[in-house]
Amino acid sequence: MNYLIENPQKVLELFLQHVNMLGITLAISLAIALPVGMLISRVSFLYVPVTGLLGILYTIPSLALYAFFIPITGLGPKTAIIGLVVYAQMILVRNVVAAIQGIDPLVIEAAKAMGMTKWQIILKIEVPLAIPVIVAGIRIATVSTISIATVAAWINAGGLGRIIYDGLHHNDFGKIMLGTLLIGLLAILADALFRLIERRTTPKSA
Repeated sequence: MNYLIENPQKVLELFLQHVNMLGITLAISLAIALPVGMLISRVSFLYVPVTGLLGILYTIPSLALYAFFIPITGLGPKTAIIGLVVYAQMILVRNVVAAIQGIDPLVIEAAKAMGMTKWQIILKIEVPLAIPVIVAGIRIATVSTISIATVAAWINAGGLGRIIYDGLHHNDFGKIMLGTLLIGLLAILADALFRLIERRTTPKSA
């Protein structure tokens, strides 16, 4: 903890870098996963190849994936975020599909019988009912991203992993513990926040 006491500004900077990577990653990941998930929930034959591909990408070790992108995008946050977006897709796409497919078909049929258009059904029926499950997926992806982003320090992308990296480099157990505790704390806070959102968006009758 001495490092935190002696360098609070530096620790705060690294903490904010980690949060910034997380925020950008989630925004880009959702922009991709939502339409992809909606598409393959309706075009069933796409589910296996798409999720299969995402599953293969998810199993690639993070350093190996970063090594693939470094010649193209270089060292730094850009490469780290690209890798994190790739990893988040598996979790988010599957949850979006599960959320859409979990909606009672009778509800959709009732909406059609009332004369609602396709887009009205999506925006007024499907999206509100799917949100709790999608938020659950975002929660899992967020915690996973916080953890994987730690490796970003090895490609000069900053974040809390930098404290662990420096601790390993200088054989400083205190730094390693501090970095680990801060990453764990961030993950716990993020998990608690999304659990709260999940409860707030779940229909009372559910």
